[in-house]
Amino acid sequence: MEFRKWIGREVEMIYEDAKGSLSRRLVRVEGFSGKHLKAFDLAKRQPRTFRTDGILALMPPARRAV
Repeated sequence: MEFRKWIGREVEMIYEDAKGSLSRRLVRVEGFSGKHLKAFDLAKRQPRTFRTDGILALMPPARRAV
């Protein structure tokens, strides 16, 4: 998966943690380094680090109908 193209952008991410739990998150990607993606979790308002092997999908945020 190409992570560099998402740096600086807000994305929706589907993530599987080490215990196998799935989550859907809205994050702003801040950097990529080897096996880790650094991002700011917009819902939790905190920086987070994610294992790249746990990232199942990255996509532009869904647009909500107004």
